[in-house]
Amino acid sequence: MKNSIKVQRAIHDMTQADLAQAIGVSRQTINAMEKNKYVPSTVLSLKIAKLFKKPLEEIFFLEETD
Repeated sequence: MKNSIKVQRAIHDMTQADLAQAIGVSRQTINAMEKNKYVPSTVLSLKIAKLFKKPLEEIFFLEETD
């Protein structure tokens, strides 16, 4: 699963640490998600979407191989 977290952070002028603190995870978790090495839970995905005020599908999307 791919995501646009890095793009959304840039739009909202947030660091990985800022986002991590806002949703209650570590900066390393954000880094892993941005590198597609960690697939977040549904709850975590919804927190991110709500924070950025975007539909879930605009932040997370499946690849053809998923």
